[in-house]
Amino acid sequence: MQADFWFDPACPWAWLTSRWILEVEQVRDVQVSWQIMSLAYLNSNKEVSEQYKAKLLAAWGPVRIICAAKAAHGDSVVLPLYNAYGDLIHLQKNEISAELHKLVLAQVGLPAELATAATDTAWDEAVKLSHHAGMDQVGKDVGTPVIAVAGAAFFGPVISPAPKGEAAGKLWDGVLACAQYPGFFELKRSRTVGPIFD
Repeated sequence: MQADFWFDPACPWAWLTSRWILEVEQVRDVQVSWQIMSLAYLNSNKEVSEQYKAKLLAAWGPVRIICAAKAAHGDSVVLPLYNAYGDLIHLQKNEISAELHKLVLAQVGLPAELATAATDTAWDEAVKLSHHAGMDQVGKDVGTPVIAVAGAAFFGPVISPAPKGEAAGKLWDGVLACAQYPGFFELKRSRTVGPIFD
């Protein structure tokens, strides 16, 4: 079974879901293809706080770099770049910056010149194309992550912490069953914990 996973490296909730689906790959017959979406693009016409606006501006950098790296080096670099960004942003609590981009590229073994893509708006069309490929399947009022599998696409699941082993597989079974029912639209409750990255 092939699944596509749309993420923005800046989102801690998408990071947790990505750690879950990596576990799912180990316990279920599913292979994940990694795709970019952009919270900055998604929120570009929305009223947001000045603080969040600054975070969104910085968030363009990683998605542009991943698109540039994918164009130059193929799909296989997307997950390693995401892993490096996620570790440095969410686990090590680094801010997105020019220095961070260089560190990520060095960790993954990609050319340092790719860091210039962070501020190059020429990559925005590629970001938007990837973004719409995922987001248009699930409609409005959602963010990241988006997963498409077996003819169904959905936002989430939003989880904390990410389950491991067979617990990850059981959650996948349930999510997939819900997503594949044509009339299923929403299952939600208020969050009682923040992102738990253990």
